[in-house]
Amino acid sequence: MTVATVVYGIETCDQVRKARSWLRAQDVPFRFHDFRADGLAQALLERWMGHLPWDALVNRRSTTWRQIDATRRASVVDQTSAIDLLLANPTLVRRPVLESGDRILIGFSEPTYRALFVAPPTTTPSSPSSS
Repeated sequence: MTVATVVYGIETCDQVRKARSWLRAQDVPFRFHDFRADGLAQALLERWMGHLPWDALVNRRSTTWRQIDATRRASVVDQTSAIDLLLANPTLVRRPVLESGDRILIGFSEPTYRALFVAPPTTTPSSPSSS
């Protein structure tokens, strides 16, 4: 049975592009979910936050974060306030988020993706050497 893999992000994000390109190059089937076109649901954020700390999902380095009022930024102190902010500003989600089976990864790291999707080379038992 093939595990469904979904990449979440936005079309224009460089890290999302890298992740999608890598998955295609490895022939890993996946579906892409664009936050701008497909939206972002509270239930999805809650599921992710059940596996990851809420603050790991908030991209505090983004332009969008810097454009948010300092008082509003300071009010993001827990899961509930993070969900409210991310629903109002889906581009604040650190990208890409990859779901594959019960695994959820944030960001693109080739070694991490390789460990998840590429089977290690099989070794054949060596025959006893004759002397």
